[in-house]
Amino acid sequence: MIDIDKWTEIYNTVKKHKLRTALTAFGVFWGIFMLVVLLGAGKGLENGVVSEFNVAKNAVFIWTQRTSMPYMGLKAGRFIQMTNDDVAAIRSSIPEVAVIAPNNQLRGDFAVHYETKSAAFTVRGETPEMLQVRPTKIMSGRFINQKDISERRKVAVIGPRTLELLFKDTDPIGEYINIKGSYFLVVGTFEPVGKGEDIVEDSKIIFLPNTALQQTFNQPNQVGSMALTPKPGIPAAVIEDKVKTLLMKRHNVAPDDLKAFGSANVEKEFQDVQGLFLGIAGFSWLVSIGAIFAGIIGVGNIMLIVVKERTKEIGVRKALGATPLSIISLIIQESIVITGFAGYVGLLTGTGLIALIEYLMVKFDVQAGFFGIPEVNLGIAVTATILLVLTGALAGLIPATKAARVNPVVALRDE
Repeated sequence: MIDIDKWTEIYNTVKKHKLRTALTAFGVFWGIFMLVVLLGAGKGLENGVVSEFNVAKNAVFIWTQRTSMPYMGLKAGRFIQMTNDDVAAIRSSIPEVAVIAPNNQLRGDFAVHYETKSAAFTVRGETPEMLQVRPTKIMSGRFINQKDISERRKVAVIGPRTLELLFKDTDPIGEYINIKGSYFLVVGTFEPVGKGEDIVEDSKIIFLPNTALQQTFNQPNQVGSMALTPKPGIPAAVIEDKVKTLLMKRHNVAPDDLKAFGSANVEKEFQDVQGLFLGIAGFSWLVSIGAIFAGIIGVGNIMLIVVKERTKEIGVRKALGATPLSIISLIIQESIVITGFAGYVGLLTGTGLIALIEYLMVKFDVQAGFFGIPEVNLGIAVTATILLVLTGALAGLIPATKAARVNPVVALRDE
């Protein structure tokens, strides 16, 4: 049951000392406000950096380089050439690998032609598995499929830059493009996913079936590089080490030759980024909790003053039969009201500011470097507010206990 008299009394007490209550509550308000804003800004920075990862978060990329030491009678400086047989060996020997996408790139200076138009583009041979490693948005038509690979079909999937330079105002699906004297049927168009310089470079790519590129441009049985992802629950580092070890054995490379094969572990980079933002979140909590703690101390001090000012009133209450529990609950309730209200206003203000920034960035398509769309984790904010109320109760506990111990006779003589 709600005690209307008690709430009215708390309201009158707060109203009587408006400035003192406001200044006391400001410390609590500022702590919660800082917590929400700092965590929201940290999440925005995290979103911006993570959006730069326009590949699978657990992907591993492997390519060949030159050996750095002699081995089994073979000289150092030897270039390693991966093959289709290596891909088959990885599939059969390393069960931890979920996806493997071998690819090649057409080298040298050349132009791609369509009717009277021509321009330079990056031409890459890929497999259907590429979409599981590097998300790509198919705008029209289709991507390379398994039948294209098995039948070595001369088909192509083109990006925005090719559309702009060769097919302006023309539907490219069903048209042929000339790549170094060989004609490829355009079966689809794509748009790269991501932002920054990577998306600009990806928009210049023309995808061909890897088998067709190998056969047409004299790269028989050659693989330039490969992208892999592990099965669920398997760390990317596991398949990175196993694949490189297998390739070293197949190509007679010294086991400790670290330069023969290059690799990039996206999962490790992503974990490093996550660790960085975990540290940022921890720092935000530390700063905010410090401000909140200072506010709580202020509330406790003010409640001690309140008890001192109301000593005679408390004495009258006890003389009329008020129990120590009722005195304690009155003081604690007032402390909770101050801290809870201040924390709630801080939560709303901080959330509103983050929501305003998010709205403006989305509406005006603002790009702030690595800073992405900020977010507020309401679960954390609400938890902080609940803890704040509990802490407020503890802050009022000492003054309330002191009030409960007031001797009515002494209190009634108090001036």
